[in-house]
Amino acid sequence: MKAILSHAAGGPETLILDDIAEPEPAADEVRVQVHACGVNYPDTLIIEDKYQFKPDRPFSPGGEVAGEIDALGSDVQGLSVGDKVIALVGWGGMAEKVVTKASKCLPMPAGMPFDEAAAFIFTYGTSYYALKQRGTLQAGQTLLVLGAAGGVGLAAVELGVAMGANVIAAASSQAKIDLAIEHGAASGVVYPTGTLDKSAAKALAGEFKRATGSTGADVIYDAVGGDYAEAALRAIAWEGRFLVIGFPAGIPSIPLNLALLKGCQIVGVFWGSFAERDPLESQQNGRELVELYAAGKIRPYVSAHYPLADAGQAILDLAERRAMGKVVVTIT
Repeated sequence: MKAILSHAAGGPETLILDDIAEPEPAADEVRVQVHACGVNYPDTLIIEDKYQFKPDRPFSPGGEVAGEIDALGSDVQGLSVGDKVIALVGWGGMAEKVVTKASKCLPMPAGMPFDEAAAFIFTYGTSYYALKQRGTLQAGQTLLVLGAAGGVGLAAVELGVAMGANVIAAASSQAKIDLAIEHGAASGVVYPTGTLDKSAAKALAGEFKRATGSTGADVIYDAVGGDYAEAALRAIAWEGRFLVIGFPAGIPSIPLNLALLKGCQIVGVFWGSFAERDPLESQQNGRELVELYAAGKIRPYVSAHYPLADAGQAILDLAERRAMGKVVVTIT
């Protein structure tokens, strides 16, 4: 079968399309014929050995797929050959077939196309866990989303609206703000790109404060990091929750006196570890997300499709923050 492979640590340009043997499922696994693979920020890290997990090479990136089960392990129950599923695979998804544990498969909702299915669970799973379990977002509260037009950010916007929050989007261009508003955000803040000096950071903090009102943001969803984190934290409400999602702009340095003065919480969000440590709660989240999709309250925005041979370009576009919503690698 065909697969995109990482033979040595490096950027997307080091990935090659190659032939490998079909994997065989273990007793508790299923094999999925992949129709589409979502591209996510961890894909940019794992190929450079910068992610929490470092698989043996050669390996294929791609942590979430949508496809059809074509083989079952001997102990698998409740799934059948031919079932259409969304599957979390960790890595290996940019290939014609991949194996994963049966417990990491979610039946595709009726009528959901494969590209949307491949763009669904990683972003919405991360954002729902962040807002529900870690941020305890309540109806009527104010949610500020940094990186609001990216995959997880746009999911956070939609979920915040579905949970009854007043959602303020923050992104690096007006086009990205407009996209977030199309998906339910009440308003937005365009922040500058690049390193912020002291004056620019202070000005941005002022913009965040004006956007979130006199009481500030009850929950801040930070999928960007860098110099934007402190500016956003200065606009948090008393006893607010600052959710740490990712760092495409760099790992921030935050003065902890702000946490003291605001009485706020700085909360880490590691959805993958949550799914491993509390699979029953994670599966419940998955069922609730499917219900929200079926009700028309959330829907992945897929901005670009790439063939398997161009998977490296898909990862590069995501790494360089050119993509809005999700990008998907399609596999026939």
